[in-house]
Amino acid sequence: MNISNKDKAIKTTYLSIVGNILLAIVKGLTGYFGNSYALIADAIESTTDVFASCLVLFGIKYSTRPPDDNHPYGHGRAEPLITFAVVGFLLISAAYIAYESIYNITTPQIAPESFTLYILAAIIIWKEAFYRIVSRKSDETNSTSLKADAWHHRSDAITSLIAFIGISVSIFLGEGYETADDWAALLASGFIVYNAYLIFRPALSEIMDEHIYDDFIEDVRRISETVEGVVDTEKCFVRKMGLTYHVDLHLIVNGNISVREGHDIAHNLKNELQSQIPEISDVLIHVEPE
Repeated sequence: MNISNKDKAIKTTYLSIVGNILLAIVKGLTGYFGNSYALIADAIESTTDVFASCLVLFGIKYSTRPPDDNHPYGHGRAEPLITFAVVGFLLISAAYIAYESIYNITTPQIAPESFTLYILAAIIIWKEAFYRIVSRKSDETNSTSLKADAWHHRSDAITSLIAFIGISVSIFLGEGYETADDWAALLASGFIVYNAYLIFRPALSEIMDEHIYDDFIEDVRRISETVEGVVDTEKCFVRKMGLTYHVDLHLIVNGNISVREGHDIAHNLKNELQSQIPEISDVLIHVEPE
């Protein structure tokens, strides 16, 4: 387990939690006093993001626990399972926003206040900055759930942009366009569902051990060729477990060497792989004669 990656992921998640709490308060108050359901819908999403980020934090802490007798491969699979729960939060918030938007569209509305636009502009910049920070940390730590948290920030930025457009239409076009704000909220709910799919798909790949690590496998083969005694590599399978990887590798050695020599080559190769790729938690090597 790469401790530094775990620490990075946890600190980044705490940052997301604090940011989402502040945004939910700002959006809710602005939407209430500014008469904008699109902003209230945005506040609802930020509130679900707080719970989602708490789940991500739990998932990262639990998935990085060391292996034990009941979990010899570790607890890494907890992370994509947490990601599924995060997707559930997104879908629930999208359904609620869509329901309320449709109800508001069918009832008389008052145009939102113009000051909401200034606050929305600041929120859009803020959330896009959060997306870039969290996304970069998710790439550094190989965290699926942290990537989901990053997409939460991106979806929040875009739904805020949609709300900005809807409120602008309501304010500047005036009478007859009061419901543009609610149509914007309805459109935002559809975008939230689309983002939920983008988050769900890689987590499903991880759970199903889908073959999506070609570049990683190329690195494993390249490093293997530098170890003395390695003739070639054959089969190589990679599975992701939380923030780390497990590698199954078929190693080809000279068929005339002893079993002990073959074992020593495999042991040296494992050490070299874990040294150059710290994200590798374990390597299972099967030695075959040339």
